[in-house]
Amino acid sequence: MIDLGGETMGTTWRLRLAVPEDFDRNATLEAIEDRLEDILAQMSHWRADSVLGRFNRAPAGEWTSLPPDFAGVMSAALAIAEMTDAAFDPAIGAIVDLWGHGPTPSEAPPTPDALAEARARSGWQRLTYDHENSRLLQPGGLHLDLSGIAKGYAVDALATLLRKRGCRHFLVEIGGELIGSGVRPDGDPWWVDLETPTVDVSPLRIALHQLAVATSGDYVRGRHTIDPRSAVPVEHAMAVSVLHRSAMLADAWATALSVLSVAAMHEIAIRNDLTVRALHRTGDKVEEWLSPAFQRLIVED
Repeated sequence: MIDLGGETMGTTWRLRLAVPEDFDRNATLEAIEDRLEDILAQMSHWRADSVLGRFNRAPAGEWTSLPPDFAGVMSAALAIAEMTDAAFDPAIGAIVDLWGHGPTPSEAPPTPDALAEARARSGWQRLTYDHENSRLLQPGGLHLDLSGIAKGYAVDALATLLRKRGCRHFLVEIGGELIGSGVRPDGDPWWVDLETPTVDVSPLRIALHQLAVATSGDYVRGRHTIDPRSAVPVEHAMAVSVLHRSAMLADAWATALSVLSVAAMHEIAIRNDLTVRALHRTGDKVEEWLSPAFQRLIVED
């Protein structure tokens, strides 16, 4: 078993791999880095020359053709935006930038007037997406930000790449989003501890057996998750973890559920049979909630 890693998307990527026969370490590392660079060239919010950056600068009425990766992510992002009544929204780049979470840091919180102006030109409902031709129409002044879904997509993309290269047993992670394939050389699954940033809740270990997990919260970077509907940071969600076959969808759902109120999060998670473990603040207490789908997976010692 070997470990590979590097930097991407403002964070790190890591791979733990049970190597197959005829494995070429250098060629695999190069293929991974090329794949990540291709995704960044399409969807990076921090690169002015990315496809996303060019769309954000485009004048009103201009169409931008999307490469297949970008098109797939955009389709999923818009679907979840609709399902969550915009608790997840890929079109709030202007608001994210005002809070200093984009390419330009902010030294002070935005003013109410600045937020109102950014909200007026944001929102997925302003987008026109031509699914048949994979192109997106700039309505004028709208900025995309795919940071709530792109890391998960990149995890899926690396898993696909590894399988095509004959690798079947591995654990891939990018900035806390993970996917496990196959088993470890000792026959165990890929065990992962869910983020539990409080002593008030017992730790929880999960087996990533053909599963992905993504966590959204404020326990590492502070309150950086923005509610697209109010344009202000979320305060109640400490950590929301979602297990899914797709790391991209786990990533997007974790972001959306952390924005929703506790009651709405429970309702939507149950309605969509999502596997969720949430830590949320209620007054001075931190409460844990496990969705019914998550509870069905629990094996007691």
